[in-house]
Amino acid sequence: MDKLSLLKAFFGHDSFRPGQEKLVDSLLSGRDVLGVMPTGAGKSVCYQLPSLMLPGLTLVVSPLISLMKDQVAALTQAGVPAAFLNSSLSTAQYSEALRRIGNGAYKLLYIAPERLLSQSFARLAEKLEISLLAVDEAHCVSQWGQDFRPSYLQIAQFLQQLPKRPAVGAFTATATHQVKEDIQKLLLLKDPLCLTTGFDRPNLFFQVVKPKNKSSYLCDYLFGHKEQSGIIYCATRKMVEALCDSLRSRDFVATRYHAGLSDEERKQNQEDFVYDRAKIMVATNAFGMGIDKSNVNYVIHYNMPKNLESYYQEAGRAGRDGQPAQCILLFSTGDVRTAKYLIAHSGENETLSEEERVKRQKMELRRLEQMVSYCKAKTCLRACLLRYFGEEAPLSCRNCGNCSSEMETRDITIEAQKILSAVARVERKYRSSIGITVISQMLRGSKSKRVMQLGLNKLSTYGIMSDMDKDQLRDYIDFLGDEGYLDLGEGERPVVRLTEQAAEVLRGGKSVIYVCRKPNISEKHKAAKPSEVGLDERNEALYQALRKLRMELAEDAHVPAYVVFSNAVLADIAVKRPKTAQEFLGVDGVGQVKAQLYGRIFIDHIAQWEEREEMM
Repeated sequence: MDKLSLLKAFFGHDSFRPGQEKLVDSLLSGRDVLGVMPTGAGKSVCYQLPSLMLPGLTLVVSPLISLMKDQVAALTQAGVPAAFLNSSLSTAQYSEALRRIGNGAYKLLYIAPERLLSQSFARLAEKLEISLLAVDEAHCVSQWGQDFRPSYLQIAQFLQQLPKRPAVGAFTATATHQVKEDIQKLLLLKDPLCLTTGFDRPNLFFQVVKPKNKSSYLCDYLFGHKEQSGIIYCATRKMVEALCDSLRSRDFVATRYHAGLSDEERKQNQEDFVYDRAKIMVATNAFGMGIDKSNVNYVIHYNMPKNLESYYQEAGRAGRDGQPAQCILLFSTGDVRTAKYLIAHSGENETLSEEERVKRQKMELRRLEQMVSYCKAKTCLRACLLRYFGEEAPLSCRNCGNCSSEMETRDITIEAQKILSAVARVERKYRSSIGITVISQMLRGSKSKRVMQLGLNKLSTYGIMSDMDKDQLRDYIDFLGDEGYLDLGEGERPVVRLTEQAAEVLRGGKSVIYVCRKPNISEKHKAAKPSEVGLDERNEALYQALRKLRMELAEDAHVPAYVVFSNAVLADIAVKRPKTAQEFLGVDGVGQVKAQLYGRIFIDHIAQWEEREEMM
């Protein structure tokens, strides 16, 4: 069969997506490739399809057990013989897998990088005909990437030990120019075809929110999305535990994931989420790289990540099925302090010299500044992300929190003068100055113990902003810091100081214009429903019925629901309403094996549903 026939037969697509065919052709010709493609753009097809056309075995290096299991389950459902080797297998299962691999039972083998140089596999690899080595999440090889894994450095050594070098394909969703160079160098790519199809994910709605109370905002959001599946990222394990317990106490079906849990609990919790037994996953960044769950409707960052690479990769776990999904970041200034603390106390990488460690920490702090700039941006959020990755972007995308909101300006010169005057008086009284919270309390006339101890109630600026909401006041202070009128300091207990620019405002020679956005419909948590991608009311009713059927079939097959069919495929079935096996094959995403497995079941179900509808 030719490549297009195979694409339809096994993956259900009549044509290639952008970039796929060039990457496939290069690998088939024996040329190395580096493919940078956004999540959901079909990276896996770029090496899975060649595996069916090349002799021998395609080896896929993958960093996560969960990803391997999902990929192998999906391939098996599609009729492609595939297996995996990782620590989840018992000794007996591992030995049996090696035996079957040696007998040529599989076309694709997923393997953890740590296993490449194990004696048992290294001996076997010398005897195998390996035609292609695919490296998934290839950015993990770079120490300058956000997910550096030293075990990825073993890939080059493994390649050098093989009797015959196969073509090598490296794939990732996020890579800066520096990381791309590292991938080519450290994976020993030879004259690779380097192809970047773009980083944009048009179906994702990006938004930054500064809620007065994160917990209340989150619960309000989740109540509006009870039937949907989502991930909530937190900065620390402690926060994951507290938030998960809080959500459960409010009757949300939530589970948790972080590195402090036992292997058994992490495995169980991840499966509960993947199999839709738990709608909500609360997790640290230990969860998610390579998660293949296609029906994640929202990703909420309860705390700001340390850099834009991590944010874009984590947010990108939403909407893999191509349907509208929301990516919301809940921002507070406390997140910046937490991120700086995590950078300062991150585990040291033994492979780095002292000079490299210092260089890396400085780089992480620069990336943190860019992350903070995104959170405070008043312009298009999508453009901020795309330009960070070196891609051109229009001024407005009309599909992010900033572009869908009206911006308003407000002259806050008088308020700014009050705040700056208060800081000036405190600086004269206390050489070391004091923190933001105490400054705010003093301005609002608080009788807190700290304010009274310091005698701030005796200053002329005490209580001059008593009629202002504390959150609004804090926004104004942060704004003055962003604009360079205040130095808000660093460290565990940052203090507030005036800058030279503040003098112009205090003398009345300069106005201060505060820019903010008006609340929009996304603030009210409008759900991203299938109807928003073309389903009218009647088709959506059938879509929901097909979702229930899919869940029953998935449970019978012991696979996640999206392995049977993705939400996008279900939506296409609901619109086309196939009545014959040939029409069922006309659904985008339905291959021959899937059609044989499920075609008659879905066709009969649709006919019965339509008959009931006519009788009503």
